[in-house]
Amino acid sequence: MPLKIRLARAGSKKRPYYHVVVADVRSPRDGRFIEQLGSWNPMLPKDAERVTLNQERVKHWLDNGAQPTDRVLRFLDQAGLATRPARSNPNKAEPGKKAQERLAAAKQAEEEAAARKAEEEAAAKEAAEAPAEEAPAAEAPAEEAATEEAKAE
Repeated sequence: MPLKIRLARAGSKKRPYYHVVVADVRSPRDGRFIEQLGSWNPMLPKDAERVTLNQERVKHWLDNGAQPTDRVLRFLDQAGLATRPARSNPNKAEPGKKAQERLAAAKQAEEEAAARKAEEEAAAKEAAEAPAEEAPAAEAPAEEAATEEAKAE
């Protein structure tokens, strides 16, 4: 009969409280268990004593082949009763497929805007450096003055 050291939920709605129990793997989460080994109250602050374990009985069941679940293994690791291997999932922190597509589109739009701005600056610089044409406005008043003198005669 394979055994698990796992959590059984107790407490009311939205007020969880868990018992650490040894149970047959086939029994339901809150169903029949063999022995209660401790408790976990996640509603308490983290600096308070949230987990209580009967260490002698936990050692007994571990020696008899009971396998702890991941969450219980964390508690046992903190208590020094078992070691939990470190896990590494570097892909977990990466954004999803759609988010990566949005980031790529935003980056491409930003690059296009930077290229347009550089082109505009280059065009403005060329216009400023180009030699100024002779001002036709300066010639126009002289021509007007000449035609006025001709009319006056």
